[in-house]
Amino acid sequence: MKICIVTSTRADWGLLMPLAKVLRNEDSLETAIVATNMHLMERFGMTVDEITDVGFDVAARVPMDIEGDDEASRVRAASLCMAGMADAFSQIKPDAVLLLGDRYEMLAVASAAAIMRIPVIHIAGGAVSEGAVDDCIRHAITKLSSLHLTETEEYRRRVIQMGEQPDTVVNTGAIGVWNGRNITPVSKESLEEFLGMQLDGETAIVTYHPATNDTSATPAEQVEAMLDAIAQFPDLKCVITYPNNDAGGASTIPLLEKFAATHTARVRLIPSLGMLRYQSMLKIASLVIGNSSSGIVEVPSAGIPTVDIGIRQQGRTAAQSVIHCGNSRRDISEAISEALSPAMKELASKCENPYYRPDTLALMRNAVLKFMHSLPVAPKKFYNIDLNR
Repeated sequence: MKICIVTSTRADWGLLMPLAKVLRNEDSLETAIVATNMHLMERFGMTVDEITDVGFDVAARVPMDIEGDDEASRVRAASLCMAGMADAFSQIKPDAVLLLGDRYEMLAVASAAAIMRIPVIHIAGGAVSEGAVDDCIRHAITKLSSLHLTETEEYRRRVIQMGEQPDTVVNTGAIGVWNGRNITPVSKESLEEFLGMQLDGETAIVTYHPATNDTSATPAEQVEAMLDAIAQFPDLKCVITYPNNDAGGASTIPLLEKFAATHTARVRLIPSLGMLRYQSMLKIASLVIGNSSSGIVEVPSAGIPTVDIGIRQQGRTAAQSVIHCGNSRRDISEAISEALSPAMKELASKCENPYYRPDTLALMRNAVLKFMHSLPVAPKKFYNIDLNR
């Protein structure tokens, strides 16, 4: 049996890599990696190299060049992705396609697979993130998929509520949390050499993506407010990573570059840390600032606070160590102060992470193998819940 694993960003490959490794070791399976979108863009670090650097061959590369920084340009890019996936799937001939998350290009991937009658295995469905268009895309991918690996029991119930058969929905916990608990981190000295900066004192990891459903301010205005807030903490060192390439993201990069150039002693801006460096940074950082889902899902297991800015992640289940704040300079500054307080540090060091399960990788592996060995799947039937109960 052949399973095709599709990855489009540094973020989803960091999550998918451990599962890809265990599936590659199964005698009954052949794995094929397909890379698209940001993986193939020099500006974002050409992170397809992170796939080949850990020993994987990339069976197909599907470019989806984006011209412009608006929503229409993403629609055009997604159409390129969908056409490219048709070619890749025709070449690879997979028995199933595995993908993660909620990005627009993943909707193109899932659509191509569904039309070509290739079953889809979807990781991380059932969540809610009201501040981004990703929210409806995630639910659309759920309806195109045949096996669902959710991050919490609440999310599992939500997928069933959407009409998916209960025996096709498995609460595995979040693979990113499993990664953080099971990787061998790189040393602090290695990180300092990579960044060219000493990591002594308070250090923040900063990642801010466009909140595509937020009309209160432009992404550039929101990032400017965040940077103004961070500037009020002159002793706080910051490792800032690039935004994703959603609409409006390109407009924020010059602001980040200017901030890093103005604060060379304490700020580093890089396109991508990669999974290993990111998880290693979490073990020595003081807090995380921004609006990435990682701040909600993974960071609580590192025992440090998250400053979650704006509405992008609104609706997600969150640990007590996550501080939600508005996107004004004052709101962000107050949240950073709270995150750096002894009381919040103490709470973060002890709080439970709702996304944690000790056996996440094994649950994923077993669910995928069971699914692959039961192919072909019958046409999906809508699961009706009793609305009168």
